[in-house]
This record gives sequence, C-alpha cells and structure tokens, in this order.
Amino acid sequence: MNQYETVFIVTPVLSDDQMKEAVKKYQDYLKQHGAEIVHEEHWGMRKLAYPIQKKTTGLYHLIEYKAEGSLIAELETQLKRDERIIRFLTVKLDKHAITYNEKKRKKAQEAQTVTTEAQA
Repeated sequence: MNQYETVFIVTPVLSDDQMKEAVKKYQDYLKQHGAEIVHEEHWGMRKLAYPIQKKTTGLYHLIEYKAEGSLIAELETQLKRDERIIRFLTVKLDKHAITYNEKKRKKAQEAQTVTTEAQA
C-alpha cells in the first residue's frame, strides 16, 4: 500500500453543509474501497491564482491516505464527474514526504497543547 495526498478545490457557491457533504462523499468512497485515511485538513476559502469557471476563490480540502494504486484512477474519475469540484491534485508521497508530514502534525499538536494549557 502506498501513501497518497489529494487536495481538491470545492466551488465557493456551496453552503457549509453542502461542502461538508462533498468532503464526506470522498472520505466514504476511500474507506469503502479499502483506503485508510491518515490525516485530513480543511484549509478554508482561498484565492485562486487564476479564475476557474469564472470563480476567483475556492474551498480547499486535503486528505492524506494509504491505498492501492488502482484506487487513484477510480477516485480521480469520481472527482472529474463531480460538478462541485473545480480542481484536484493527487500526489504519491515518498518516505521523506511522509516523515515531513508526521513531524509537521506533531509540531502543530504540541503547539495546540501548549496554547490550551496556557489558557487554563
């Protein structure tokens, strides 16, 4: 099993519930097809580098998961067919990228713990 990272941009005209529904659809799709979700992040509304479908902003979401290579083509086909998704990118992570992501998550978690303790 390889580790992958998929970032997709959801159209900004959706409500918050519709956006969560779109994200949940792909989480469920991955789980149903044997993938193990390692991490995910919602990056929120961001300005696009150039207009896509006459839109200048989009809602970004990242999912990091372990899956078989054959699942990627099926997932990307689903993303292409979904009108709510404007763009997506899937990257296969090598051992260095996996280590970097783990360190980054650990550092963010420690910072959050320190902040929580300081507020208490």
